[in-house]
Amino acid sequence: MSMSFAVSVLVPARNEAKNVPELVARVDRAFTKLGLDAECAELLLVNDGSTDGTREIAESLRESYPFLRVIHHRRNLGLTAALSTGFRLVRGDLVLFLPADLESDPETDIPLLLGKLREGYDVVAGWRQGRKESKLFVSGIYNTVSRRLFGLTVHDMNWIKGFRREVIEDLPPLRSDWHRFLLHIAAHEGYRIGEVPTDWHKRRAGRSHYGLGRIPISLLDVLVVWFLLTFSRAPMRFFGGLGLGALVASGLTYVWLLSLWLSTATQKRPVFLFAGGLAIAGLLLFLIGFLAELIVNQGERLAELERLARAERCRGGPETEPGVETRERIAPL
Repeated sequence: MSMSFAVSVLVPARNEAKNVPELVARVDRAFTKLGLDAECAELLLVNDGSTDGTREIAESLRESYPFLRVIHHRRNLGLTAALSTGFRLVRGDLVLFLPADLESDPETDIPLLLGKLREGYDVVAGWRQGRKESKLFVSGIYNTVSRRLFGLTVHDMNWIKGFRREVIEDLPPLRSDWHRFLLHIAAHEGYRIGEVPTDWHKRRAGRSHYGLGRIPISLLDVLVVWFLLTFSRAPMRFFGGLGLGALVASGLTYVWLLSLWLSTATQKRPVFLFAGGLAIAGLLLFLIGFLAELIVNQGERLAELERLARAERCRGGPETEPGVETRERIAPL
């Protein structure tokens, strides 16, 4: 587990029994063309609780392909959890994320991603060419919002990717469906992001696990990610700013009411009550900001303790996680 590899290809798979054999064969051909063998390259397949025989097929392929490693989730945990598992266990200095459905061709896309990474980029995103799907328009809206909020210049946020190892080691704990925001997080941390056009291929077998219903959710999630990345370390800037705005608006309203009373002896009781509500809301927002700062401070201390604990576990043995089979099946090198 401590051996260093040049390249790791990470592929999460759920119910892809008909695609896995061809996928592994294409990865093998890509490695052969690049002059990579099992001593410097690996394919890590994360079986995310498949029920169609993906597990058995993947295990049977290990004998023919020594670069193949297989990790099993006992139940379906989702793509984000599968990526998190893979990111912890990959051993390569360069890590490529590909799907198991063969919409991306490993034989052509692995060299493309590696070539772009070797130009000096920290992260490389694939840009699908020839894509023909019903959700293409809505996906374009999502990509446009992402570019505006995060300053990203890539066209396709949710496709194949390549990373330098330090990028995945710098990722925060990924929440549900945050696999869509890896580029956003990397851009926020200042990593250099590149893009390479890749061909899109229609799925040959099986069915997609992601429908149109996830697109609106993704639009909401990208706003949440932007908020957390922008204000998670300084929540008072957000809550204090809102509170200050409410107090200023309340104060100006009271000044206007006072001038109105002095000049015309006129009262505006509804406006008076509204201004009082604004003042109370402003004070409460300031209080929330202070509490959030305390939470962030404690969270940073806990994160440091977790980092030290992980380092200790790495010295003492492999880290375990509920729902993941820790007796990893690795072919002899």
